[in-house]
Amino acid sequence: MHIGLITSEYPHPKVLHAAGIATSVKNLAITLVKKGVQVTVFVYHQNKNVIIEDQGVTIHLIQKRTYRVFGWYLYRKHLQYYINTVVKNNSIDLLEAPDWTGITAFIRFKVPLVIRFHGSDAYFCKLDKRKQKFKNFVFEKKALKRAVAYIAPTTFAGLETQKIFGLDKNKIKTIHYGLQLEHFINKTVEQYNANTILYIGTIIRKKGVLELAEIFNKVVEANPEAKLILIGADAPDIKTGSTSTYKLMEGLFSKTAKNKVSYIGKIPYTEVKTQIEQAHICVFPSFAETLGMVTIESMALQKPVVNTNIGWAQELIDNGVNGYLVHPKNIELYAEKINLLLNDKALCKSIGKAARLKVENDFNIDKQADKNIAYYTQIIDKQ
Repeated sequence: MHIGLITSEYPHPKVLHAAGIATSVKNLAITLVKKGVQVTVFVYHQNKNVIIEDQGVTIHLIQKRTYRVFGWYLYRKHLQYYINTVVKNNSIDLLEAPDWTGITAFIRFKVPLVIRFHGSDAYFCKLDKRKQKFKNFVFEKKALKRAVAYIAPTTFAGLETQKIFGLDKNKIKTIHYGLQLEHFINKTVEQYNANTILYIGTIIRKKGVLELAEIFNKVVEANPEAKLILIGADAPDIKTGSTSTYKLMEGLFSKTAKNKVSYIGKIPYTEVKTQIEQAHICVFPSFAETLGMVTIESMALQKPVVNTNIGWAQELIDNGVNGYLVHPKNIELYAEKINLLLNDKALCKSIGKAARLKVENDFNIDKQADKNIAYYTQIIDKQ
């Protein structure tokens, strides 16, 4: 079997951008290769055309092109020609692409196309209660209708996407993202920086960071020793037009809380694991995700997590067993759960241990890769 994965991001020094989606794609690609599947990754919107071999995966970086008019269409046609050429020359059996902005709209491939719901613009706009650009909706719907099947990282993401675009729910298969668990072993579980709360993610409204500022104010009132570390790129705020969401967040901190906050900014992915290990607890009060890779990474490292209670998160955490689920707007309760963990070392240990077991059972990439292979095989056999 030879699978082609189309993506705009992938964790490699020569690739321009890599975030949570990139991590999930790489975890899958490498594990498929270990299981005897040939994998080619196509990374579009890059600085130049380069072919790389990395851990058994062949990576094609496809250069971004500019055109005087109809660039959105002509670049897609360029991708069509490039990818179809590689498909033919290398006998690729099936292609997988993301739903975001409908990159495969107006493209016809020579093999079956599966689309994975990493999160369409329409999906995030719905969760974030924002109006979507009509063009983006048209592109995403056209791309989705061209696919023969779909993979959702959570059942919630699958159902929401199905309702938005009117897809056939029988063509949607839920397969969670997975971690290479051997890379997420915390050998110093009981050694951490006490009272340190860690948030990792883009500093953007939809991630609940403005609510996090208010939550932290409440935490500090009850626990003056609490500290908040923020890691992630700052983003403009779509609602106010501010060029910095962190500036908005900063304005919400109380005077006392502000002195307890460290905003580190974006750091290399290789350093994220160390930051998680050093934290007391991790918090992710997001309003919009499909799954949330950093949540399961934190759980794998046996960190107690206070997450949102919206849809997808209920598939990651069993509330009160291996983490806590609280709506980000419930400021008082969210702060209460954080302080409960900060003040109870034994509880942190038991929650963290249960979190690791949850990830081993539900988010082990070895198990998830087998599910992907079975689904790919089913699709290829039908063609």
